[in-house]
Amino acid sequence: MEKTKTSFSELIQGEIPVLVDFYADWCGPCKMMAPILQDFAARQSGRVKVVKIDVDRNPRPSQTYQISAVPTIIMFHKGNIVWRKAGVASASELSSDLDRILSE
Repeated sequence: MEKTKTSFSELIQGEIPVLVDFYADWCGPCKMMAPILQDFAARQSGRVKVVKIDVDRNPRPSQTYQISAVPTIIMFHKGNIVWRKAGVASASELSSDLDRILSE
């Protein structure tokens, strides 16, 4: 997973899909999601970029994408939203959705 100071719009561009985890430090389900995302990022290295965005520290992207619940996971491909889910997702769900996106 990547921590960076790049602008959000720059971050979600490119040929490699970007999975963005909108989370908060105080959020219990977000803490459950963290090891799932770490495992997913390790298994899918080179196929997807995984980025965590703290909604409390980064309100602008949270407002832009109308994040009303955390965790919310959004997958972007070439700057466009191709998948979105609020709540905890399994690694197998993330992997199958990534496979579908890359096959399109």
